[in-house]
Amino acid sequence: MNMTSVSSSNISAIGYEGSTLRVRFNNGSLYDYYNVPASVYDGLMSAPSKGSYLASRVKGVYRYSQIN
Repeated sequence: MNMTSVSSSNISAIGYEGSTLRVRFNNGSLYDYYNVPASVYDGLMSAPSKGSYLASRVKGVYRYSQIN
């Protein structure tokens, strides 16, 4: 999955393919979030605070797994 580097104090890169959202955090951990609508991905990419958006709109809402 291609990932786009982002400017964030918590997130280093974000990818999206199908309905899977992939997030690489600055500490190196990588997570996949499943069944995420494209509108949520678009909102995340345009959010002024990606970490806040992820915390409020993705974490605790969509099933996830840690990749590494």
